[in-house]
Amino acid sequence: MSAITNPAAPLAELAWRELLSQHTEDLPAALAAGPVSAYVGFDPTASSLHVGNLIPIMGLVHLQRAGHRPIALVGGGTGMIGDPSGRSSERNLQDLGTIAANAEAIRLQLAKFLDFEGPNAAKLVNNLDWLGGLGLIEFLRDTGKHFSVNYMMAKDSVKSRLENGISYTEFTYMLLQAYDYLELNRREGVTLQMGGSDQWGNITAGLELIRKSKGTDAHALTFPLITNTDGTKFGKSTGGGSVWLDPERTSPYKFYQFWMGADDRDVSRYLRFYTLLSLEEITALDEQVRSAPEGRAAQRALAADVTARVHSAEAARVAQEVSALLFEKGDPRALSEAAIGALRNEIPFAEYTAPETPVGDGIDVLHCLVLLNIAASRGAAKRLLEQGGISVNGAKVQTAMVTHDALLAGRHLLIKKGQRDFGLVHVS
Repeated sequence: MSAITNPAAPLAELAWRELLSQHTEDLPAALAAGPVSAYVGFDPTASSLHVGNLIPIMGLVHLQRAGHRPIALVGGGTGMIGDPSGRSSERNLQDLGTIAANAEAIRLQLAKFLDFEGPNAAKLVNNLDWLGGLGLIEFLRDTGKHFSVNYMMAKDSVKSRLENGISYTEFTYMLLQAYDYLELNRREGVTLQMGGSDQWGNITAGLELIRKSKGTDAHALTFPLITNTDGTKFGKSTGGGSVWLDPERTSPYKFYQFWMGADDRDVSRYLRFYTLLSLEEITALDEQVRSAPEGRAAQRALAADVTARVHSAEAARVAQEVSALLFEKGDPRALSEAAIGALRNEIPFAEYTAPETPVGDGIDVLHCLVLLNIAASRGAAKRLLEQGGISVNGAKVQTAMVTHDALLAGRHLLIKKGQRDFGLVHVS
């Protein structure tokens, strides 16, 4: 990863990208003075990060590109407690084995964004390493004594939960996060913690603990919480579920389509937030949104860039190929085997077995339509065929049989009803 030589660059970069919510007053001078070590915490209660985590990840990316050292903290210890910030109810607690497996999965995902080698190599740490052996008496004596209950209850993350109730377990989370900052300050020389704007109270508690325990200053920076222009929470698919970075949870094609679906009013912001495209490149794409919105050039650039970073350039290419077929009347005969493989997971799929009473030499289209549930019966399939509503591999068909030489690579038939209903059949 090429570094930007100006160590003060992250703040200017984050500012024009609209990623800067607030920071401590003396942070600009600290960054300009030379490389700092900064950390962001990630919750390991799921086996994958999701697109909602991309803002703090990109914050670490910009920091590293400017020559600073990013630390990614996986909360193996605090993940067993739960952070009340932004929540209205108690979270389900995880066992040690689950959290360890989740932490390893997150480490692999972070490695796609951060450079873990070189002079300012990123480092991943797990707070279970120090919280796991921390005694209650020791914690109360060395950390708890520095915080009044009044101070803790004044924080937004706690105040918002008082009406419905907050357990003592989650009430202590602020002190544990503060202790993390102090411990990373001691172990790794960390002097900056970054996070979402809802984390400001927890982060500043860490500043307070470092000042009272060591007599030194540290710094804080937060990013804005992202919403769509229509006010809905960013990071949900059209079905309402989270969009994950794990391809087993959200396929690269669905991931690509999530970004392709960005509203014209949002896409410029998302290009700033989630890519490393320059201001000049983004400005040019902004102009295309205004002058030719139907071309969706900005959405294509956004989807291709983020999908390639999260999954791979090849995964992005295949997602583009599948998208072109399903939404832009692409030629099925030009599909690569990789694209056909991806299609199997995105549209109705069936293995073709010849009907017991063959109607001729070749592949029975009526039988395929029934296998795919495009038609309820052979009679219904025949009517669709006679009405000219069926295409096979991009060509309209009105006969019940197609020959084997019509098969796509990998011995498939792509069947389409009307403009949008697709199905894929594999002929063994």
